[in-house]
Amino acid sequence: MYRTFMRTWWRRNPAWPGGREPHAGRKSYAGNYSTEAEARAACIAHNEANDPGFLSRKMEYERS
Repeated sequence: MYRTFMRTWWRRNPAWPGGREPHAGRKSYAGNYSTEAEARAACIAHNEANDPGFLSRKMEYERS
């Protein structure tokens, strides 16, 4: 089993250049998949269809 989740890769910090600093955010789980290929395809589709924004919110997967 594999599960997908979303998280940000930055957090706001006005003291840092560009107003953000590196920070892996809290995981927000989205779905479960039987194979790694299915989970990876879901992540690719989501990330291509959605703008990650200023804090770089992206979908990833992990083995559960």
